[in-house]
Amino acid sequence: MTGASSGIGREAALLLAAGGCRSLLVGRNGAALDEVAAATEGHRISVDLSAAGSEVAVASRASELLGDVDLLVCSAGLGAAGPFDMMSPEAIAELVAVNVLSPMALVRAMLPAMLDRGQGRILIVGSIAGALGVRGEVAYSATKAAMVGFADALRAEVAGRGITVTLCLPGVVDTPFFHRRGAPYVRRWPRPIPAALVAERMLAAAGRGSAEVWVPGWLLGAVRVHGAVPSLYRRLAGVFG
Repeated sequence: MTGASSGIGREAALLLAAGGCRSLLVGRNGAALDEVAAATEGHRISVDLSAAGSEVAVASRASELLGDVDLLVCSAGLGAAGPFDMMSPEAIAELVAVNVLSPMALVRAMLPAMLDRGQGRILIVGSIAGALGVRGEVAYSATKAAMVGFADALRAEVAGRGITVTLCLPGVVDTPFFHRRGAPYVRRWPRPIPAALVAERMLAAAGRGSAEVWVPGWLLGAVRVHGAVPSLYRRLAGVFG
């Protein structure tokens, strides 16, 4: 499980441990990982998944410690906010490396073993920003949109081979995400939802083999308006952000 040191990933690790599941916790913050590992009695590996070859190390360690991996959770993510024209090329490259290339590389490293067994679940944490796009978060929205396409295409490719691919699309979540990106969440609505709620619903969806889960569920209504009447959606977005 990536992104296990805080936020949605941490809550998912706690829920899995409570259900008797063993996990390999992956993240860059070693001290925070130690705390989660102690709380879950799980294994941990501190690694920067944007570094070349790191996905191979994680896949190897997971196989060594856990044997067959039944569930891969990709919940690590990096945020960014501010005018797109003010973003540096380096910041954009880092965002793409963490949010797009890292989960793709890790899935690529773990998938062959799942296909050989004919069994496995892949859970990818995306964002509503990937489905609708958010002003002031242009590059971030683009990276999360890439995950929508990745999950859809991968799901179609492994269909009928015992592998399920679930994409979680949460809205605003109460995590350290906004502090780390350097821009706090300032909108009055919608209010941030607990990370534990997202973790609970996405794990349940992955267990069912669902293709997608929206948290909260009303977000799907906004997406449907966007698809059916895009001009209306743009007007509403202009008012509510």
